[in-house]
Amino acid sequence: MKESPAPDPPPAPARDAPSVPDTPPTSAGMLIVRYGIGGVMVLAGIIMLIISPSGLGVEGFGMAVGGGLAVLLLNLLYRMGVSGDREREQEEEARRYFDVHGEWPDEDDGPRGRTWRLAPGVRTLEDEIAEQERRPQR
Repeated sequence: MKESPAPDPPPAPARDAPSVPDTPPTSAGMLIVRYGIGGVMVLAGIIMLIISPSGLGVEGFGMAVGGGLAVLLLNLLYRMGVSGDREREQEEEARRYFDVHGEWPDEDDGPRGRTWRLAPGVRTLEDEIAEQERRPQR
């Protein structure tokens, strides 16, 4: 039997192809759960202190403000952890792209290294050598 040739590999994706999809916009309900609960707790503590500045109000203020700030800070730490996961996924996608194409996806084909700009009238060694080569030999 005659073997059929291997199929051609799929075309290479565009340079900016490796990207992790962005997160969808946050809904109003989610914002209320994230920040509203902690904010209401802090506000309740302040109101308790204003209504009853004696012992019960001070203790209620400490309890409610402490709990509200804890909720807000836990949300902040969770958000930081999730963003780290997203960055890891982007790095893994870039590594897969590198394995296939041999270059990082964000590399451009532009000049590598530093580009020097000299003031007008300044001559380099290369300019002088090229000028000597153009002159007729005596």
